[in-house]
Amino acid sequence: MATEMTGREPVYVWEAPVRLWHWVMALAMVVLAVTGYFIASPLPSTPGEASDNYLLGYIRFAHFAAAYVFTIFLLVRIYWVFAGNKFAREIFAVPRSMLKPSWWGGLIDQGLYYAFLKKEARSYQGHNPLAQAAMFFMYLLGSLFMIVTGFALYGEGTGMGSWQYKLFSSWVIPLFGQSQDVHTWHHLGMWYLILFTIIHVYIVVREDISSRETVISTMVNGWRVPKP
Repeated sequence: MATEMTGREPVYVWEAPVRLWHWVMALAMVVLAVTGYFIASPLPSTPGEASDNYLLGYIRFAHFAAAYVFTIFLLVRIYWVFAGNKFAREIFAVPRSMLKPSWWGGLIDQGLYYAFLKKEARSYQGHNPLAQAAMFFMYLLGSLFMIVTGFALYGEGTGMGSWQYKLFSSWVIPLFGQSQDVHTWHHLGMWYLILFTIIHVYIVVREDISSRETVISTMVNGWRVPKP
């Protein structure tokens, strides 16, 4: 449930593990998006001995390494739902929050504000309801989709005896139909997360300029500070 600002005192919102997770995941997403694009649309072949030209191999290695980092940090973030403060649970509590009329009221209010149909929005200590919904439906579910489909494709290379194949490839590929279908949906998932990132960056910068509390610096030092 989103927590509204009731006073003008600084509030410690994002703990160090959440801030570290945020920036590591952001860097991993950049690496995954760039390398994933070149895996799907490889660069022209370079002349010479194959052993002297391993560019796509390095690209694939960077993609796989970033994918493991992305997955591990998401698992750590899920653990911090139970170990962290109340703000660490906000984006994971969206399904429960959706049962409350007050949450929907805040979401509509925030939507009107972002559409420039309302001059001021309510102040929140952590995520506002619209940000919670975007983080849950676009980022969290999108990330889980990319992890599942990505490891399903990776399992094809590691072989039928690998844990990647047993946990993911064995059921994901038949579910989608064939390997190429998984490739297509995985690629579309990348653009889905890129769309989320563009919207997220725009709103964060906009809020940091126009809102009554700090936004960007909060993900650096953890404190939500009311502006003078």
